[in-house]
Amino acid sequence: MAFIPAATELLPTVVSDAELSKKDEKQKIDIQQNSNHMTNLAITKCSGETQANLASVITQYVETLNQHNLRFLGYPTNQDFDYDALAPLLHFHLNNVGDPFTESSFSLNSSKFEVCVLDWFANLWEIDKGEYWGYVTTGGTEGNLHGILTGREQFPDGILYTSQDSHYSIFKAARMYRMQCVTVGTLVSGEIDCVDLKALLLAHKDKPAIINLNIGTTMKGAIDDIDLVVQTLEGSGFSCDQFYIHCDGALFGMMMPFLIQAPKVTFKKPIGSITISGHKFLGCPFPCGVLITRLEYINTLAKNVEYIASRDVTITGSRSGHAPIFLWYALKERGSVGLQNEVQKCIISARYLQHRLREAKIGAMLNEFSNTVVFERPQDDDFARKWSLACKKNIAHGVVMQHVTVEMLDSFVNEFIQERQIWFQDDGKRNPLCLANDIGVGNCACILHE
Repeated sequence: MAFIPAATELLPTVVSDAELSKKDEKQKIDIQQNSNHMTNLAITKCSGETQANLASVITQYVETLNQHNLRFLGYPTNQDFDYDALAPLLHFHLNNVGDPFTESSFSLNSSKFEVCVLDWFANLWEIDKGEYWGYVTTGGTEGNLHGILTGREQFPDGILYTSQDSHYSIFKAARMYRMQCVTVGTLVSGEIDCVDLKALLLAHKDKPAIINLNIGTTMKGAIDDIDLVVQTLEGSGFSCDQFYIHCDGALFGMMMPFLIQAPKVTFKKPIGSITISGHKFLGCPFPCGVLITRLEYINTLAKNVEYIASRDVTITGSRSGHAPIFLWYALKERGSVGLQNEVQKCIISARYLQHRLREAKIGAMLNEFSNTVVFERPQDDDFARKWSLACKKNIAHGVVMQHVTVEMLDSFVNEFIQERQIWFQDDGKRNPLCLANDIGVGNCACILHE
């Protein structure tokens, strides 16, 4: 049931350079004016502030956010959502403390919504209701902390293996849990190098392996091959009772099931846990996420707590009761067809961005099944901040989410081209850096590889 957008949806909106210049100047003035209004945020009045003054501050802040949102291109958070219907819930403190499957004595909770959300993700990743456990987290980092902890509890002396392109929270987990962590090399795409993984596994055959796999790396959007990693483990002499695999699917863990030819992320494979960030693809006003693991692993973590009449089995104690309802609302409102349409739109728009950059002789890489476009790092940090670009060494990236329009992409590329000419003239350079080692020879636009 593939969704094919109409050709007109992908046609760029024609915006002249003059119009872009006028729009840029207006945005600069608006942002400066709003910044001036935001300078008095200090909490100093003993008698409290008037509602009118508070409302004025928030109004100005919203205007500033709207301006930034027009150029929000570098991070994987969907800004295209509307939860106005849920406003009445803001009159309640909702707390899902404890195990969502063992409703606590804190009656103002949304556990029923949370379990519905968990059931939906369990079905997405093909694990039966009686075989899984999970909860709604504060985001991908908490999901990673729980997944790695679950693996560590299964194998207390296990070694954590993760690629050099992994999210920083994986290395944080290793430090927090005082685990031995082995960093595995990656291919130029950002995918884990299974040749290097095998050599490292063979060097530590005496200890179990706890593997973190990236279903979309942070910088390049590369997808680690679960099947190849399992083959590598087995080929290195590790049986299923000697390894644990956690999948960090922050963004792509939710997108890949809606791409027909993409590799399957499923519990039918020997994986132990998967986590995603709810605020990324689905979109949410605050960070949140989902962690799903196998029920059989949870008893080693769980402790009964009489005070809450539930089990303590999550990383945090008190948990947002609003987050599950927002996720439930997003899933119910769009349905599987709506989600698939959004995935297809993001993928096709990302291809459009890569095409525009390559057409302008700017090196750019786009991995298969990805909406993360990697390109040369802008020479000017102010330009990178203006577009909220994430940068690392020689490269930057744009993540084409639902709120990113073709007009925004055209504006970005046009401005990038103009600024680039200035940078290279000022530096006395005639050609960009070679990015062959960063994004591959076929994607590099330097004078040697163009």
